[in-house]
Amino acid sequence: MTARRQPPASPATAAEVDDDPWQRLRRFTRARIALGRTGHSQTTDAVLAFGLAHAQARDAVHLPLDVGAVTAALDAAAVPNVAVHSAAPDRADYLRRPDLGRRLDDASRERLAAARPREAPDVVFVMADGLSALATQTHALPLLDATRQRLPQEWRIGPVVVAEQSRVALGDEIGEILGARQVVMLIGERPGLSSPDSLGIYLTHGPRTGRTDAERNCISNVRPEGLPYVQAADRLAFLLRGAAALGRSGVDLKDDSVPALPAG
Repeated sequence: MTARRQPPASPATAAEVDDDPWQRLRRFTRARIALGRTGHSQTTDAVLAFGLAHAQARDAVHLPLDVGAVTAALDAAAVPNVAVHSAAPDRADYLRRPDLGRRLDDASRERLAAARPREAPDVVFVMADGLSALATQTHALPLLDATRQRLPQEWRIGPVVVAEQSRVALGDEIGEILGARQVVMLIGERPGLSSPDSLGIYLTHGPRTGRTDAERNCISNVRPEGLPYVQAADRLAFLLRGAAALGRSGVDLKDDSVPALPAG
């Protein structure tokens, strides 16, 4: 007796294949959600996207800061600036020796000492490559412009320092040499798989070598897809005024500003 052949299954319609309710959430975030699966594995698209994101993160770590372009932009805006370098001679040493990224080289100390203003600056801004020069190259200038507009007019702002191979603590030595009351580090954060260009802000009152992370305030994920420039500048200006009034920063200084939420 011959077995009856079953008719072939009708192909799935586009709606049956693509109408995944989780996919609708992806337009609200660049986070890795709704990846889907094929059997016990991720889909080919998800695997390829992961590989691309990983490559972008690695590239961001190794991409050098274009100091010439940054200083030229500051010159065009008539903003005094000085370029410095940490004690890490190159990127390889910077990544292997975080301690070298926290101290200036000898030539930079001399350059900063010569640029020290006669009167102590109320704040000095440092644009530093950190672990993502891409973030600094892209976001530091517009954030600086937005922040300067929000500071008291009577405040003295020191020369902007552009730092290569820099860790956060390098700002302590920079601020100390320039005699600044406060220092603000605008530095590239460690890249993630959805954010290779995230900029971090670190505020330290009374900068000097040896300050700890508990004595700083941090604002993170500054970029158009994260915390926008205007809202980050509002928070930073609020903290700068608060630190000046309190006489210290870090765990003693709380961010009581209005939460930065998207309009609507």
